[in-house]
Amino acid sequence: MAECPPLAHDLKHAFSDRWVRFDSLPGSKRYPDTDAEYDTVLRRYNAVLDELFHGQEVWIVTADWSDASDAPALSAQHALWNPGARHWTSVRTDEDETDPDFSTYTHLHVGRRFWRTGLVDDLLRAVADDATGEVMITSLSSDRVHHPYDGGADVLLPTTGERDTLKRRHTDWLSTHQLGL
Repeated sequence: MAECPPLAHDLKHAFSDRWVRFDSLPGSKRYPDTDAEYDTVLRRYNAVLDELFHGQEVWIVTADWSDASDAPALSAQHALWNPGARHWTSVRTDEDETDPDFSTYTHLHVGRRFWRTGLVDDLLRAVADDATGEVMITSLSSDRVHHPYDGGADVLLPTTGERDTLKRRHTDWLSTHQLGL
């Protein structure tokens, strides 16, 4: 990911030729309201994650934010979502143009686990509820990235051909936006 900072929301721009977006719910509905909708969200997230990472170790990346460049300790909630995670990197974001001495930092924490269906369901539910963001599940080489967000998931694959194959398997889940957003 040397082409851009390792911020999940930027990857679709840096790697647009290998990127695809899937909706979490039919009709591009953003937030689940019922147990059945949560089941749909988790089923869709896990179906794609299984295709990307079956039988592999993955990096699970979670984020915290602060106005300090030093990474805070992993919050208790993030420790539950990403057990054993350690600080990976911090990226300066959202500089305040009216106050050059103030800025926000995104602190990324990474944990390494063997992928299995349901491994990060609590984290995925938190993402679906917009309780956290900037989450990524990646291959150890970072050539496969799953970035769930409230409303869907951005996926990066090693090649355009692999992206197109995944799109064909889940055409009903594709964003209906003309740019795929």
